[in-house]
Amino acid sequence: MSRFLGIFLICAASLVAWGAVASFAPTPVAAQEEAPAAEGEAAAPEQHQKSRFMWFIKSSGSIGFFILLMSMYFIATVIRLFMELKMAVAAPPDEIATCEQMLGARDFQGLYEFTKSKTSFFSKLVSSGIAELPAGLPEARELMDREAEAEQVDMERKISMLAVIGSLGPMIGLIGTLKGMIASFAVIALSDTQLKASQVAEGISEALLLTFEGVALAVPAIFFFTYFRNRVMHISVETLLLADQYIRQAAHAAKSRTAPSPMQAQAAMAARAVPAPAR
Repeated sequence: MSRFLGIFLICAASLVAWGAVASFAPTPVAAQEEAPAAEGEAAAPEQHQKSRFMWFIKSSGSIGFFILLMSMYFIATVIRLFMELKMAVAAPPDEIATCEQMLGARDFQGLYEFTKSKTSFFSKLVSSGIAELPAGLPEARELMDREAEAEQVDMERKISMLAVIGSLGPMIGLIGTLKGMIASFAVIALSDTQLKASQVAEGISEALLLTFEGVALAVPAIFFFTYFRNRVMHISVETLLLADQYIRQAAHAAKSRTAPSPMQAQAAMAARAVPAPAR
């Protein structure tokens, strides 16, 4: 149900944005009134102006429809990234609380099995660090660094389409610009009689409109790409620091568990100092 609701909201937002752009489009000028009719003749009926929205759709054509589809995909991608790229997803609070409990109880095997069964960024780092911890703390931290780099590359792959949309938007608009200018100059080149301003202006308005649509798509795409790239870096650094803190605590807890206490060490030294009884 939520998926259908999201699709409906995306389509509605795209149509509203398209209609808002259409409202800023200039209204086509009506054809010039014909010369006054001769006396006794009825005046010609006044020509009706075209609707702005219909002119917008007609001028956009297939290129504008393709830009509309890209806009819908762009909106869906931004919504998905807002839901996925956040600290609550990378390091869920409930998983952190469970890890703290297991770490306090020194249940390292249970901690490893718990984090291994989860798919969050934090759990992946902790499970890889615990698996490498018997080899030493530096080796475990090095493995966690490599795991964090791989996860960061995967998050950057998710936002790469925003950069693609930001680059393709002006190029697609440029195709519409060339198409409209070619149509306008074709009217001038193929006209043997007096030119009609409406026919020449139709191609020019189409060129400018498609250019505007392409740039209007590219500007927010570039903005959100930069925004999410900074968010990915922040999430990666914060999650790595948090996981490194838990691995260091686990290493210290493991050392304190295996190392003898001071009283045990003194008892062992005293036992070695007592001479063996004579036979």
